[in-house]
Amino acid sequence: MTTSVHPNAQAGFATGTSELYDRVRPLYPADCLSYVRSQVPKSTVQLKIVEIGAGTGMFTRALLAHSEWSSSIGTLRAIEPSGGMRDFWTKSVQDNRCTIVNGTFDDTGVEDGWADLIIIAQAFHWCLDYGKAFTEFARILNKGGAAVFVWYLADREAAGWVAQVQHCVEARGNGSPRFRLDVLRQAFSAPEYTSLFHPQEEAQWAHHGIATDQTVTDRALSWSYITMLPPDEKAKVAEGIKGILERGDGKVWINKERGTYQDPHTARVMISRKK
Repeated sequence: MTTSVHPNAQAGFATGTSELYDRVRPLYPADCLSYVRSQVPKSTVQLKIVEIGAGTGMFTRALLAHSEWSSSIGTLRAIEPSGGMRDFWTKSVQDNRCTIVNGTFDDTGVEDGWADLIIIAQAFHWCLDYGKAFTEFARILNKGGAAVFVWYLADREAAGWVAQVQHCVEARGNGSPRFRLDVLRQAFSAPEYTSLFHPQEEAQWAHHGIATDQTVTDRALSWSYITMLPPDEKAKVAEGIKGILERGDGKVWINKERGTYQDPHTARVMISRKK
C-alpha cells in the first residue's frame, strides 16, 4: 500500500472527527445525482462502482437512497485511507452490495478492468500525484468506463457572510489543498490524462440548502486543519465566525424567528471517459 495521503488529511480526519464531519457537512443535492446518472449509459446489467475517498459514507448513502441509482447498483467498492472514516462508513452504510477497504487514489487494490464507474466526491483535491491517480483509474476501469468527480462547494460569490466564513477558516489552512479549478484543469491536461481519457466534461449549478449559525460554525470546525488546532485556537475560529454571522452580510432569511437562512452552494461535476 502506498502512503500517498496528505499529512493534514491523515491527522485532520483521524479517529474521533468523523461523527462531527458527517453530521454537519451539507448533503448532496438530488439533481446533482440525477445529472450524473443521466451521463452513465443505461444498461440492463447493474453497475460495478468504485468510490474513492468515500469518507464517512455521505455520498454512498445518497446514491443508495436516490431513486435513479438505487436499483442500478450491483456492487459498490468504497476506498478510504482514514481508519476513523472507514469505521464510521461501516456503521452508517447498511447495504450488502457495498464494502469498504483501505486504499488511495493511486492504489485501490481493485482488479484490472473491473469497474464501470469511479466516483470521487469532495475528495480529489487531496490527490498528491494526479498522474499516478489517472493511471490507476484507467487500469481499473473497463472499456467505456468513466471517472466522475463531484464537489459541493460554498458559494462565496452569493453572499458576503459565506466569503467571510471561508476566509476565516482558510486563513488557518497550513498548506492544506482545497478545490481550485485552475489546478484541476491543469491536471486534466497532463500527458497521463490525455493519453488515457477523453477531455473532461463539466457541469455546475447553484443550490441553496438551509443553514443556522450553529450548523455553519460546526461545519467550519469540522475542516481537517481546524480539527488539528489546539482548543484555544478553535475557540478563536468559532468567535470569529460568530461575529461574521451576527453581522450577517447578505443573509437571506428563510425563517428569522427560527434562525434559518439560505446556505448557498455550487455543485460541480467533472466526467472523464476512458479511451
